[in-house]
Amino acid sequence: MITLYTFPEGFGQFSYSPFCTKAAWLLNLSGQKWTRKDMNDPRKMPFGKLPAIGLTDGSTIPDSDNIRAHLEAGGQDFDAELTTREKAASWAFIRMAEEHIYFHQVQDRWGDDANWEVIRSAYFDFLPLIIRRFVTAKLRKDLLKTMRGLGIGRMSVEQRLERIEPDFIAIGNQLDGRAFLFGDKPTAADASVGAILGAIIVAPVPTPLSRRMAGDPVLSAYVTRCEQTMG
Repeated sequence: MITLYTFPEGFGQFSYSPFCTKAAWLLNLSGQKWTRKDMNDPRKMPFGKLPAIGLTDGSTIPDSDNIRAHLEAGGQDFDAELTTREKAASWAFIRMAEEHIYFHQVQDRWGDDANWEVIRSAYFDFLPLIIRRFVTAKLRKDLLKTMRGLGIGRMSVEQRLERIEPDFIAIGNQLDGRAFLFGDKPTAADASVGAILGAIIVAPVPTPLSRRMAGDPVLSAYVTRCEQTMG
């Protein structure tokens, strides 16, 4: 049986990490039997990150994209009903979600002081109290430095909303009355996009970004369908 190494559940979702949620949804779509193993410290994983899966032969496959590739190598085709053009669009939506929208969600949690107070306790309560504040302060400083390097950390909240709005419009236009991005059944793109949009909605302390997402009837209903169908 496959073991999914994942960050713990939180804020009503499978995991704090949308990439762990994505991996779980892909496993569910594949029909594989699997079990979860929660971890707080992923430094011993091959990439030093989560998710990863452990196989019965003792090997470990890190990263949600590699997990998808492993499942597809075993015969699963998440996009079997998609045309070549739709598969290209699917990949573009995945990259938009994982390489742009995701980082706005990260900035919301780590850059917003009110949210940071909640997630510091939620993410790092396994650390001894005597070192928790020091360790987490450094982690936050380093992460926010990375966000500034990406440019997102240099933007005001209003500028970030303007930057991400075309992404939300594109997703809504792609749905266009459909249950999922490419039809009535979820595909690999939905596992990525749905998980990341869902993580935005459940910001511990509501932000302009989380309110924008939660107040969108099309996108919020889409997230709910993803959770109910793949979760």
